[in-house]
This record gives sequence, C-alpha cells and structure tokens, in this order.
Amino acid sequence: MWPTDPEVPFSPKNINALDAYNPRPLHWTSVLVLAYQSCGVVYGDLSTSPLYVYKGTFSGSLHRFIDEETVFGVFSVVFWTLTLIPLLKYVFIVLSADDNGEGGTFALYSLLVRHAKFSLMPNQQAADEELSAYYRPGYSTEDTPILKALRNFLEKHRKSRTLLLVMVLFGASLVIGDGVLTPAMSVLSSFSGLQVHSSALTHGEVVLLSCIVLVCLFTLQHWGTRRVAFLFAPVVVLWLLLLAALGIYNIVVWNPRVLRALSPDYVVRFFMRTGKDGWISLGGVLLSMTGTEAMYADLGHFTASSIRVAFVGLIYPCLVLQYMGQAAFLSKTPNCNIHFIFFESIPRPIFWPVLVIATLAAIVGSQAVISATFSIVRQCTALGCFPRVKIVHTSNRIHGQIYSPEINWILMLVCLGVTVGFRDTDLIGNAYGMACAGVMVVTTLLMTLVMVFVWQQGVLMAAMFLLAFGSVECVYLSAALMKVPQGGWLPLALSLVVVAVMYIWHYGTRRRHLFDVQNKVSLKWLHALGPSLGIVRVPGIGLIYSELATGVPAIFSHFVTNLPAFHQVLVFVCVKAVPIPHVRFYERHLIGRIGPREFRMYRCVIRHGYKDVPGDDNDFENDLVVRIAEFVHMEAADAAAASATASAPRDSDASVEGRMAVVNRPYDLSRTGLFMRVPLSNQEDSMVVRAAAATAAADSSKTETIQSLQTMYEAESPGFAIRRRIRFEIDEAASETLDPAVKEELTALVEAKHAGVAYIMGHSYIKARKSSSLVKKLAIDVAYTFLRKNCRGPAVALNIPHISLIEVGMIYYV
Repeated sequence: MWPTDPEVPFSPKNINALDAYNPRPLHWTSVLVLAYQSCGVVYGDLSTSPLYVYKGTFSGSLHRFIDEETVFGVFSVVFWTLTLIPLLKYVFIVLSADDNGEGGTFALYSLLVRHAKFSLMPNQQAADEELSAYYRPGYSTEDTPILKALRNFLEKHRKSRTLLLVMVLFGASLVIGDGVLTPAMSVLSSFSGLQVHSSALTHGEVVLLSCIVLVCLFTLQHWGTRRVAFLFAPVVVLWLLLLAALGIYNIVVWNPRVLRALSPDYVVRFFMRTGKDGWISLGGVLLSMTGTEAMYADLGHFTASSIRVAFVGLIYPCLVLQYMGQAAFLSKTPNCNIHFIFFESIPRPIFWPVLVIATLAAIVGSQAVISATFSIVRQCTALGCFPRVKIVHTSNRIHGQIYSPEINWILMLVCLGVTVGFRDTDLIGNAYGMACAGVMVVTTLLMTLVMVFVWQQGVLMAAMFLLAFGSVECVYLSAALMKVPQGGWLPLALSLVVVAVMYIWHYGTRRRHLFDVQNKVSLKWLHALGPSLGIVRVPGIGLIYSELATGVPAIFSHFVTNLPAFHQVLVFVCVKAVPIPHVRFYERHLIGRIGPREFRMYRCVIRHGYKDVPGDDNDFENDLVVRIAEFVHMEAADAAAASATASAPRDSDASVEGRMAVVNRPYDLSRTGLFMRVPLSNQEDSMVVRAAAATAAADSSKTETIQSLQTMYEAESPGFAIRRRIRFEIDEAASETLDPAVKEELTALVEAKHAGVAYIMGHSYIKARKSSSLVKKLAIDVAYTFLRKNCRGPAVALNIPHISLIEVGMIYYV
C-alpha cells in the first residue's frame, strides 16, 4: 500500500464516522445532554413495560396465589431481573463490546469475523485488514494453546461457521419481529386503559382505535423522526417521572412494607410456594426487560457513558419505584381487575392526564423500534444477507435516520394482523416475551465468543459469563417456550420466515460469487490479445461493474463475444462491503492496474461499511478520473524510487494485476496535472474549454439524432448533465515536468472522459445445475429467483444513470 494523505475532509456525512473512529472524552455536560436525548430514542420501549408486566405475570394459574406474600415475591423477581440483566449484563458489560462506536447483533458478529476467519462472506481481501478501524486498539494476535485450538476448530469446520451466521440472522430476525410486536403491544395496552372509567367502550372499539393509531404511525414514517424527535425525550422523561411519582404514592398510601421485598429471600420463597406456576409466570416477568436490547443496538447514535448515565440515574430507579408501587397497591386490593392493574393504581383526579402521556409514550417507544428495524434491514442488506430494498434518508444532518417504504408497509400489515388477530395483550405479550428472550440468549452467546477471541479474556472468564447470565436467560426462555401455544409461536414463525429469506439470499449471493471466481478470464489470454484486446477500441470510458475484487469477470469475455467493441479506457469497478460499520472517506477507494500501461485498463474497488450507503456519490465519474490520475502519478513515483534504489531499469509497462493502492481524492487538483472546467449556468458566459482534437472529432461525428436525444436527456436531468459537461484539461505548466508516458496516459484518460462514460453490468439469471438436489433447486430456482426479481436492481441501488447503462445477459449455473 502506498501512503496517502491521512487527513479527512470535513463534511456533515463524515461527522458521525469521525466521532466513532476518534472518540474523545466528553465533558460531563455533553454526557448529560446525550443522556437526556437517549431517553427518547433508546428507552421508549423499556419505559412502557409497567403497562403490562403484572398483567402478563398473573394472567395464568398464578392468579389464584394473589396475596401479599406472592405479590412481594413477584416484585422481588422483577427487581432482581432488572438488576441482573439490564443493569449488570448490558450496562456494565455488553455496552463495552462496541464496534467502533456501533452496537447490536451484527456489531458482535463483525468483531468476530475480523478477529477470526468465521465469515462466509465472499470477496474479502488482505487489504481490508489494513483499514484503520478493522482491529480494536491494543489487539494482540498472540493465542494461548486453548484459544488457538478453539479458533482452528471453528475455522476449519464450515458447519460451525454456518451455524454462527444462522444464529446471528436469527437474532436479527427477532429484532425485526419486535418492530411488529412492540407497536401492537404498547398501543393496545395504553388504549385499554379507556375501559377502566368508560364502561360503555367495548374491547372491539379499543382494538379499532388502536388500529387507527397504528396506521397513522406507519403512514407518517416517510416524514422521518427528525420532525417530531424533539418531542421524544420530553415525553419519555415526563412519563418516567410520573411512573416514579405514582410508585412513591402507592408505596406510602397502600403498603410501605413492600420495601422488604428488595431482599432476594423473597425470590426463593416465591418459587418454593408457587412451584411450576411461578416458573411459568416468568414469561410475564420477562416483559419487564423488553427494550433492553435497544440500549446496545442504538449505541451508534449516542455514547456508552451517556446511555449508562441515563439508565442508572433515571430509568432504573423510576421503573423500580413503579413496579414497587404497583406491588403495594395489588397487595392491598387483590380483587381489582388485574388486566388494568396499572390504570387501577392511578388516583382518579390525574387518570386522564396519565392516560394521554401513556399513549404518547407508547407511540414514542413504537417509533424507536420501527426505526431500529430499518437500521437492521440496512445492515443485513450491506452484508449480503437481505434483498436490496429502497433506503431513504429522512435527515440531511443525522446520517442514521432512514426509512424503507417496502419494509414499512410490510411491518404495518403484519402489525395490524397481529392486533386484529390476537385482540388480547396477553397473547401478544407471550409472543413479545419469546422474542425478547431469544435476542438476549443470542447476545449472550455472541458476547461469550467476543470475550474469547476479541477481548482474549480466557476461556474460564467467558465460561463464567455464559454460566451467570446464560443460565438465567435460559430459564426465562424455557418459561416463554411453555407459552408457545398461547401466542409464543408468532415470533418463532416470523423469525423462521425472515431467516429463510436472509439465508437463501446470502446463499445465492455466495454461489453467484463462486461462479464468477471459477470463470474468471485468464490474464494470459488477456495479454495475448494485445493493446487493442483483439477488438475495436471506441472513444470513451467503460465502467464494468463486477463483484470480483480481483481478476477479470466472465462478463468481459461474454460482452466481447456478442459485441466486439470496447471503450479506449476500461475500469473494472467492484462495490463491496467490509465487516466494519464505517470506512473512512480517504480509505474507501482502492485503485490498481490490469495488464500493461498501453492496455488502459484499471480496477477500482469501493469499500463501504455495513452502516454506509453505497451509491451516494453523485459525482462518481469525475471523482474516478481524478483518482486514476492520482494513481498514475503515484505509480510513476514509486517506480522511479524503486529504480533509483535498486539501480534497475524502470519498466512501468510490466505492471501486473494484484498491486493496488489506497487513493484519496487530492485537495489540490493541480498535483495530478489536470484542471477541471465547470460550465456556468449561462452558456454565453461559459468558460472556453480547450478540447482535444480527438474529442472534437468524436463530438462532430455524432449524428443529429444522437445529439437531439442527448439534448433531450440533459433537459430532463439538468444536474447530471452539468456533471457530465465538466471538462478536464492537461495543465500545460505541469506537463513540462511530467514523464512522457504519464502525460500520454493522462491525455488518453481526459480524451476518454470527454467522449463519455458508459456503465456495463451483468444481468444474470441464476439457475441450479441439473445434478443439484431438490432442496438446492427449490432454493435457487424458486426462492432466490423470486427474491431477485422482486427486489431493487443493483443499478438502482448504486445510483447508476439509466441512460448510460448497458446490461449484458448471462446465465449462472451454480
């Protein structure tokens, strides 16, 4: 790798990425501000749990045990659950396992695949490991014998790596399922409070009212959260303060002895008394942790310290006081309607204000989970585990606020189906608890592997973590599994469907890439063709898109076979994802050469992280020309230095495939020997451009029909037309000192750019071989083909102009 300017250009798009790469200690006031803001985004779901925890816990056979002893035992279980899982596990341990400031299931997976060869993703290069954000600071490659043996076992056995990927996809699918269950559960629970003091309102009317609110919630998603986000934090903070105040009121008024239930002795006595019924009731207690995963998943929007401050200073004490207050109220009023326990415990004078704030808090919590679902889908898409869907940025300032229309409407339809189909928060709560328990178990398993392979804390320490938290979560998961017939089947069914879609797409993508690798064009064959490649070289630049980061794709020979003409400059472009959240701006592009210099063939590998958006560069053509020019200068300087040190004759034409450099766009364009002329809006005042003779000849050779079509398109797309009319010139002053070969190559590059740029992509049809198994034929010929036909095409996803696109049809037998 040749060194490049390490300085990063400052722009709004780079602010979040720079903060993640170069974390600086924040002032305590900044931490408090972030902690306040995190309440509205991170804790909206967790803060609405008191609406349905006790209802879900006592909904089954435990209802016959309602007395002071049992109620105190349930509160003690809730208290120690909140203390052990959200506080100890997530706040103090899991939040430390960030991936350059990002969190979530895929963050843990990306950490693992970078520190061990667990990835099934194709197209990885050794150059990716030289990215500055690839390894954690202070990472050591020294392995203990046990660690080395475990690493070799997992790396050699493909089934173990496949199992790891499926586990990650299952965890991501459960988070997506939360995007369906959270709005249904929260909104229906908040509106059910209307029946407490309005007996004329039927349950069907409550369900209808909830559906109307849900439709409005999903319909407004395309506006983005930025327009209403300023209301999120105040609503949640006010809601939490109300919860704490109501809890203190109920403790003082109804039963101050509930403070004794903070002792873990009440947990033991509770299970000794209730036995199996108490164990099954843990499915309701599990609802007190719903939304905990959001603390880690939304880490990229805030900092770990701000999330910790918010939880320890506000969320945790307010929730504990509220659960304690409800227990005090229930211990003295065992005959109250347990289905409305939260609303029953509210003093009548403030009932309606609390109901309004509860509804707003439910909407805020639903919004946060829906936004998180969009982010999960984008991460899956970037890593090749989900079909391409439309991603819309709803904020110019906050890069992480996105919206996906297809996913939004699917979520809305499923959410309405769940609300109308179940019509009962008990059944939805069972499904909700199953999803929550599943995500937590997946996180614990991945964290155990991270502690071994990334943190290198030793197998014993990782085993203690797994035993301490995994055993508790497995108990909750077993209780949730007991309620599979009563609604718990829903998240399992949704997850199986989503995992099937993800894995089939990932499998088809891998097989297609393997076909490309096995059918690459031989460089010997390419060199034998000579500079003309055995075909007509027409003016212009041809951008050949392929998923190969090395070698010449089969699409090249296929195109030549059907149309024996290619552009005078060819650039093989590969847009690929690397398992890190963000790739720094100046590390994004790898430029190399294919064949000798007179072939005029280059390679450009564009790397992006799983939270970056490929195809967002609106000036890609001009940017690529500048980077290639910079690469030509770097290559010449490197060859000159090598010949000076080795005293060997310089032969730059002997350049071969494989040597690539990180090339940043230079701030001083003159260092490349080029000038850029930008046309003004008024053509009479446009700058005079000295065009090359070949370019003028090419322009004059265009027929009137082609010129009229080009004029028509430029009128319809003025922004793209202006970018295409940008002219490059050779700097006459700098050209005097340039190497003649470099000057000749830059001149050819400029002439080709003036003649036009064409985008060449393969339009592939994937089919299973006749000898394949029935399962593989169904997966490839039916499922993968259906997904590929109904998702966004790669040209649209990469923002390739349609008028310049050439598609080459190919059949891939995998």
